[in-house]
Parts: sequence; structure tokens; C-alpha cells
Amino acid sequence: MSITATLLGQMIAFAIFVAFTMKFVWPPIMQAMEERRQKIAEGLAAAEQGEKAQEEARAEVDRLVAEARSQAAEIVAQAQKRGNEIVEEAKGTASAEADRIKESAQAEIEAEKVKAKQELRGQVVSIAIAGAEKVLEREVNTETHQDVLDKFVAQL
Repeated sequence: MSITATLLGQMIAFAIFVAFTMKFVWPPIMQAMEERRQKIAEGLAAAEQGEKAQEEARAEVDRLVAEARSQAAEIVAQAQKRGNEIVEEAKGTASAEADRIKESAQAEIEAEKVKAKQELRGQVVSIAIAGAEKVLEREVNTETHQDVLDKFVAQL
């Protein structure tokens, strides 16, 4: 055999091999590569959507945290306001109770004062009668001189 025949045979075999490869091997490889390209493109699109969703979720979380902080500050302010109101109510109640106790004590003091004056008047009458007995050197009858004694007590 000659080189030309061998070379020609190899060229024919190579052409058949290329044709066979292009007919049966190349389409599945190209199809697999296309599917892989589509999966990669879908993955990139999903990643972008995931990033957008994550950014939206972060924005929502930031908004919710800000809202929660605002509500917490409002609740604290209301609690402080209510606490101040309770303190003021307690002060008012305590002041009213102190005034009531003071008035009660004043009334009690006044009653004791009146009672002490009456007791003192009674003692003064007894002393006056005893002094009058000594001066007159006789017994003074309190029943007969009651009107004189009442006038004297009234003057005291």
C-alpha cells in the first residue's frame, strides 16, 4: 500500500468520524452545555432576586425595629406620665388626709380647751366660795346664792 492510499483511507475514516461525532455526539454535548448555561443563568437570576428579597427584608426589619422603638418610647413616656399622675394623686390624698387630721386635732384641742375652761371655772367657784367663807367667816350656801355664782362664772 502506498502512503497516498493510507492517507486517503485515514482522511475518509476521519471524515466519517467527524460526521458521526457531529451527528450523534455533538448534539447531546451541546444540549448538555445549553442546559448548564440555562441553569447557571437561572441561578444568577435567582441570586439577584434573593439579594433583592434580602434587601427588602432588611428594609422591612429596619422599619419594624424603628416602629418598635417608637412604640417602646411611647409606652415608656405613658408609664412615666402615669407614674407622675399617681405621685400627684398620692400627694393630693396625703395633703387632704393631713388637713383632715389637722382639723380633727384642732377640733379636739378646742374641745379640750372648753372642757379645761369649764373645769377651771368650777375650781375658781370653789376657791371663791372658800375665800368668801373665810372672809365672812360663815358658810356660804351655794344653792341659795347660785345666781350670784353663775354671774361670777360668766364674768370669768
